[in-house]
Amino acid sequence: MNYRATFAMMSAVALSACGVNSVPTAEENAKAKWADVQNQYQRRSDLIPNLVATVKAAGAQEKAILVEVTQARASANQVQVSGNDLTNPDKMAAYQRAQSGVTMSLQRLQEAYPELKSQANYTTLMSQLEGTENRITIARTDYNTAVQSYNTTIRTFPDAIGAKIFYGAKPIVPFQATTPDANKAPSVSNAFGNNS
Repeated sequence: MNYRATFAMMSAVALSACGVNSVPTAEENAKAKWADVQNQYQRRSDLIPNLVATVKAAGAQEKAILVEVTQARASANQVQVSGNDLTNPDKMAAYQRAQSGVTMSLQRLQEAYPELKSQANYTTLMSQLEGTENRITIARTDYNTAVQSYNTTIRTFPDAIGAKIFYGAKPIVPFQATTPDANKAPSVSNAFGNNS
């Protein structure tokens, strides 16, 4: 074997042991994991307001139907017909109109029943909130694991040699609990107003 081939082979082995491939691989993995964290924040940002709006809309629809039934019932109770009024066509017509109003309201309630889902929507909202926060927690954990791997790679021999010589690698900052607004879970405690 000639000296050039031997030198080239030894150089390749030495370079591979000096983090030429492992440093950028670990760095790209950490960057990808951070992108996952940002993706989960974006998912939360897009999802939660839409879910809250859906719950509000369903609750408003249910409230309107139930108010209509209650008002119709109250109106019907105000129109009284005694035995002496059975021969009065005007009183009987008023009584029948009032009772028809209740019937119509109840029919609308029955027709809308399959669509009356606010309880299910609230359950879905709470489930999605919990699931979203869990996804974010997992993404943060995966990111911190990747950062730990990268930071360990650039600080341990022999990869530290290549990390400094070829890449000027610096440690990546792990996710830490800070409270900038972009990283706070949206509050839904007052999202539904005081219309209970």
